[in-house]
Amino acid sequence: MTIKIIEKTAETINISDLIDSVKTNPRIIECGAIFSFEGIVRGKKADKNTTKMDLTTPDLKETENELQDIVQDIQDKHGVVEIAVVHYIGKFSPGDPLFLAVVAGAHRHETKAALNDVIERVKYELDFKKEEHTDDGTNIIMSGG
Repeated sequence: MTIKIIEKTAETINISDLIDSVKTNPRIIECGAIFSFEGIVRGKKADKNTTKMDLTTPDLKETENELQDIVQDIQDKHGVVEIAVVHYIGKFSPGDPLFLAVVAGAHRHETKAALNDVIERVKYELDFKKEEHTDDGTNIIMSGG
């Protein structure tokens, strides 16, 4: 199971890499669905253009441990075979990948529900500070924690 929070410049993992890692699970033969999500940096929102974004967390190890707990909880809840998540921190430009998630399960319903839970819980429960640099200045957005 791949579950990482990593500096953007430290390692590059793309959504295909994550799907391939999920497929190495020996139980993949029990699966009939793989769903994936790639969250990217939005460059335009309403009347603002984001030129760059900084994403940090106060304690990388603690946040990664919390991510592992979330993933385990979702895996137990939905009974899916495998969940892989990579969340980057660092400096980003519009279009850069920020958050990758892949879920493999026996059927599409529980697999899709598990993916949705991963997306929502990571967004709202993990302690990230996002600084969006726009044409009008900098917006600071705190989440989770």
